[in-house]
Amino acid sequence: MKMILTGDVNLMNLTDPAVPFGRVADEFRAADLVFSNLECCLYEPPNHSVDNEGFYATPTVGGEALAHAHIRAVGIANNVNYGEAAILASVARLDKLGIAHTGAGADRAAARAPVILDCDGVRVGFLQRTSVYWPTNHEARERAPGVAVIQGHTAYHVPVGRVAPGVPPPNRPGVPPVILTWADPASLAAFVADVTALRAAADIVVASCHWGLGRDILGYMTEIAHAAIDHGADLVIGHGPHDVLPIELHRGKPIFYGLGSFSFHTGHGGKPHGDWVGMMARVDFDRGGVRDAACQFVRHNARNETVPCALAGESESFDELVARSAKLGAALSARGDEIALALPR
Repeated sequence: MKMILTGDVNLMNLTDPAVPFGRVADEFRAADLVFSNLECCLYEPPNHSVDNEGFYATPTVGGEALAHAHIRAVGIANNVNYGEAAILASVARLDKLGIAHTGAGADRAAARAPVILDCDGVRVGFLQRTSVYWPTNHEARERAPGVAVIQGHTAYHVPVGRVAPGVPPPNRPGVPPVILTWADPASLAAFVADVTALRAAADIVVASCHWGLGRDILGYMTEIAHAAIDHGADLVIGHGPHDVLPIELHRGKPIFYGLGSFSFHTGHGGKPHGDWVGMMARVDFDRGGVRDAACQFVRHNARNETVPCALAGESESFDELVARSAKLGAALSARGDEIALALPR
């Protein structure tokens, strides 16, 4: 069976629902399951300035775009699913369309709840968390709407020894600190409990995480990803930084740290999001787990279409991804226009 997973999907300012996924729609419809991170709310605020935060897509057109592409499930725990009215309206629209969702809801229990989809008798479970969120009125509470979170912490450590070749030793003023990050223990424990419970209810478990800062894999990201796999996840996907990040193999299971953008025409301030490269992950699975994992680079054109890329035209991105992933124990190779991940047999 075939599952497709994508990074950020932002449908702001969309007028034609057939456009953004037009070049991938046939493949999406042929897949058993497509899961995306929905990086917008299907909500029309009564008053909103593009100078303020808030990624709002017209509920009718945005919802039709998802349905037209046969996206069966979305994660909605991220930094733009913000505000009680926006979250509840977006959830209601997804429910009306029959598109499953995980990561936000009317209260903490609803936000943390996974979604389990049936693929010809194979139960595939998803749950999503965000570590990037606003400090007020964003995290779901016991009796308040919001997103499901894994809180992260940051410390700035002055090293006592040389941290890398070429870096000045800490015996002089002005040596920069080492930035340390880690997952909040209580948040991580709650996440682990949810992964464990989902493992008992599903044949395949996918953990989806909104996280990151730029192109680095931070300590808390690795901590969360490893904890997910250690407690039953078959696959971890990450999104948020709008960059392609390395792939890791942990206990023989894939971690896509950053799939990047998948459909993202306009961003903050209503400005064009620019020329980016993302990845579309393709995973073959059965009741026993992931059997094959690969990905393909995608880009975005001026018509707001997501365009699968020929690998021959992305040699620089490919070489960098291969080199950075090798440091994490993942062996990648070209397979047509795909990048194949070597899995243990």
